[in-house]
Amino acid sequence: MKKLEIVVKPEKLEDLKMILDECKASGLMITNIMGYGNQKGFRQLYRGAEYQVNLLPKVKVESVVDDEAAVQIIDKVVDRINTGNYGDGKIFVYDVEDAVRIRTGERGAEAL
Repeated sequence: MKKLEIVVKPEKLEDLKMILDECKASGLMITNIMGYGNQKGFRQLYRGAEYQVNLLPKVKVESVVDDEAAVQIIDKVVDRINTGNYGDGKIFVYDVEDAVRIRTGERGAEAL
């Protein structure tokens, strides 16, 4: 099992949810976050004054899926959400040792 942490622009959330549904992800968690990457934000001119905007709004979507679904999701996200511009986002992949459904005590893939 893999845990995917996918960080994207808020306007790409619906596209990402469609991809996760297509790949049969059984659940997801969404968090509104702010941050910046290598570009360190951007400069903006407002009423003649220049401002450095470095905390940009992002959305973090987390989901635990089986290994095959993780590969499909990553490929589809890179293919469909990519605009070629800075700030498209990142995908972090973690190994998940076990999962337990509290209600039934099921473990592993059955708990997803």
